[in-house]
Amino acid sequence: MIVGRVFILVLVCISLLWIPIIQTANSGQLFDYIQSVTSFLAPPITAVFLMAIFWPRANEQGAFWGLMTGLVVGLIRMVLEFSYVTPSCGQPDHRPAILADVHYLYFALILLALTCLIIVAVSLATAPISEENLYRLTWWSRYSQEPRIDLTGSQMTSDPVNSDSSPDSNCLQRAVLWLCGLNGSSSGFVYPVIENSELNSLQEEPLWRRVCNVNALLLLAVNVFLWGYFA
Repeated sequence: MIVGRVFILVLVCISLLWIPIIQTANSGQLFDYIQSVTSFLAPPITAVFLMAIFWPRANEQGAFWGLMTGLVVGLIRMVLEFSYVTPSCGQPDHRPAILADVHYLYFALILLALTCLIIVAVSLATAPISEENLYRLTWWSRYSQEPRIDLTGSQMTSDPVNSDSSPDSNCLQRAVLWLCGLNGSSSGFVYPVIENSELNSLQEEPLWRRVCNVNALLLLAVNVFLWGYFA
């Protein structure tokens, strides 16, 4: 609760200070501003999500470096976008070629492809994730009933090396845990070993599956229409 309230307060202050930038960016058009910022920051997250779902060979190292590289490249483009004023119609464009010749929607596709390439390269250069850790986490194993071994179950435990730390660090640790809403009394997170096969099943009744599919298509069509209409 405390973290949420402080974070909202910080975001409100940042939003108030960001108003002049919104007014100067994209000729003050809020829709274009939202779409451009999304094109700079969302493609790396989308790439990591898609690669993790559809490519079982992707691992943590590939996702991390792909995400970090994509976010850095996107932030550089966003800073350049806000540093130069878009010329009016008929005026010469003296901005860098990355701004003048590459539209932000095209840049989003380029950034998505770049992030995917980095994920593939780093994942192939590092150790893969075992198959027993991926059951029902990828598209190809979504119907599997095999028991999955949680990859983080053995990692989220207390560290005996740091148990004899200094009193100052213990006080700081307790303060951080209190701020995050944890009492710090437990030795670590506990993960269940036995899974319920009924809860893990993704099988659906044919009727409700069709209803969900039709609703998804309708929502997608409405969103595409609204996006194209207001664009």
